[in-house]
Amino acid sequence: MYGNEWMHGWGGMWSGPLLMWGLPILLIVLVFWLVRGSSGSSVQSKSTRDARTILDERFASGEIDEEEYQRRRDALNDRNSG
Repeated sequence: MYGNEWMHGWGGMWSGPLLMWGLPILLIVLVFWLVRGSSGSSVQSKSTRDARTILDERFASGEIDEEEYQRRRDALNDRNSG
């Protein structure tokens, strides 16, 4: 009598382990996916773009000369490719 009613309740004996292991694993995967998506390569490219923008502005305002501009631009490009 117990076995028949118990097995038809919440799906039987597999629902407990599924909830106990499946839900925490799903949450861990979700958190990992969200963290990885928000701190991917876009952060590095944005900081490089910002550095390049600042360099361009300094050259345009006459703060640095063309030789210094090219040297620093090459250094930024080397940092990104390596």
